[in-house]
Amino acid sequence: MGKISNQPRKIELLAPARDANTAIEAIKHGADAIYMGASSHGARAAAGNSLDDITKVVEYAHQFNVKVYITLNTIIYNDELETVEQLIHNLYRIGVDALIVQDMGILRMNIPPIALHASTQCDTRNAEKAQFLESVGFSQIVLARELSFTEIAEIHKNVTVPLEAFVHGALCVSYSGDCQASCVSTGRSANRGECSQMCRLPYTLKGIDGTIYEHHKYLLSLRDLNRIADIEAMLEAGVSSFKIEGRLKDVGYVKNTVAAYRQAIDKIINQYPEKYQRASLGTTTLTFTPSLAKSFNRGFTRYFADEVSAFRPMASFNSPKSIGEPVARVKRFISATSFDVKELSAELHNGDGLGFFYTNGDFYGFRLNRIDKNTIHSASKIYVEPGIVIYRNKDKQWDDEIARDTASRHIDIEISLRIASNNILLLNIIDQRGNDVTTSFTLEVQQAKTPQKEARQRVLEKIGGTIYRITKINDTVGNIFIPASILTELRRNALSLLEQAHRLRYTREYRLPEDQSVSTPMGTHLTYHDNVANRLAQQFYTDHGVKSIRPAIEIRKPNDDIVVMTTRYCLRREMGYCLKTNKGKELPAPLYIESGWNRFRLDFDCKNCQMKLIKEFKIQ
Repeated sequence: MGKISNQPRKIELLAPARDANTAIEAIKHGADAIYMGASSHGARAAAGNSLDDITKVVEYAHQFNVKVYITLNTIIYNDELETVEQLIHNLYRIGVDALIVQDMGILRMNIPPIALHASTQCDTRNAEKAQFLESVGFSQIVLARELSFTEIAEIHKNVTVPLEAFVHGALCVSYSGDCQASCVSTGRSANRGECSQMCRLPYTLKGIDGTIYEHHKYLLSLRDLNRIADIEAMLEAGVSSFKIEGRLKDVGYVKNTVAAYRQAIDKIINQYPEKYQRASLGTTTLTFTPSLAKSFNRGFTRYFADEVSAFRPMASFNSPKSIGEPVARVKRFISATSFDVKELSAELHNGDGLGFFYTNGDFYGFRLNRIDKNTIHSASKIYVEPGIVIYRNKDKQWDDEIARDTASRHIDIEISLRIASNNILLLNIIDQRGNDVTTSFTLEVQQAKTPQKEARQRVLEKIGGTIYRITKINDTVGNIFIPASILTELRRNALSLLEQAHRLRYTREYRLPEDQSVSTPMGTHLTYHDNVANRLAQQFYTDHGVKSIRPAIEIRKPNDDIVVMTTRYCLRREMGYCLKTNKGKELPAPLYIESGWNRFRLDFDCKNCQMKLIKEFKIQ
């Protein structure tokens, strides 16, 4: 059942990082936890990191009680089990807080007691699945992105571990972990971190008789998730970890999104301190104002947050690219590289990225060479017609600003200086993490001829280059002369002790015990949708009541028609032809989408409100 406690629930802002530098910037900008890939077996193969780089992140993060999670969320082949097992030992040794995993074979490895989080690829859509994952030892569960707040609340009632939910970023059109489109069509498996992004291709929608209903449109390309206005609703539903998507995104994107969500989450935590508390420590100071519209996005959607959002546009049919903000409308075409605009709503700068939609729906981007009052000069040849809306998807001035040092994060400390008996000078530091250290020096007391307090304060304040910020100095020494060299040594020693004390006091969670008596909610017969790819995963499921297993598609290629995507997103609903309405009859079944050589049949499961993509031809 749901967690019952009189203590405020710890709330975590979880940020992505493609590398160590991005991770550290995410922490500076307010992240409570970081997730990043190791050298292999992360669901973003292009975002791997060495043990040395991860160590660097761990050491920086733990100063603020920020957690570091490593994604080992691909399926694993038999000949890789030993390598992955050794990698996990190394990650535990360097202090990683948890692993985000998909493959249940990891639960049968000989590994240290590192905490395990169930990846979104585990496809947790209901309370039964969540209960099972908690029972077998997962200490945090990443929920399917398609869930409504009502569905999240139902899961929260039935588990005690924290629930993690995506709050911002790119959306997979298929339920994560259950997309075989890339593997079947290109040989690049999404469950191996090599997704070829079939959902971002242009498709033509056809009937069985060849009738074309949509031509060359991005029918499966979803807008980006944005739930910054839903923080309180997500908290009330039971979400404890707010996850930003984007392990392939640049550092500017991460800075901006983390800063924006830090402010939004803190606003709610500060409003309800009896209910929620921040999961990490430290104060972030920004030098810019976050703006989610400034970072890469395909337009925004709240996805299936509630009944209202479920019937609002979710896809971006005209482009899978970042379109940006509308900034003007074309007034008059002048030449191949210039045109006048009207309704200019933003200050444009040389180097900005602009774009517009052609009448056929294609989006064309170009770089702004210069602007003279209301005349735009393009860096390339273009043709625009009067009335066309101009968008800005790259703000040069903003990009230059975000590329600078835009945030700092500090731990607050109080310093006390006093003389104890026997002329022992004591310097004490207390920090906001609960650490308390003291260093000492035996003085030869000399009364000073001039006031000394301000001079001593100037020496004690020299803590530049550290993560600390002095909030108060208590100096009760009086008018006694103390050489600056002695104060400097005491300060350095105290700060060193402070770091040592925090490292000793830092605690990490450990793997929860596995209840081997529980049965899997997927039934006794598993299919390729369950992604079993190695003998240890087979052993795990057998231990939990499974009788037969059809291996993952990466292991055994199918030889018949196959469902390659299951999605809550419905193309009929998006286009206004839901089969539950009279208008649905105007778009007769069966329907197909085609892109190049790829052709999929669309199957609409109205009872469960799902759409399936089926690859019809036999796979050799």
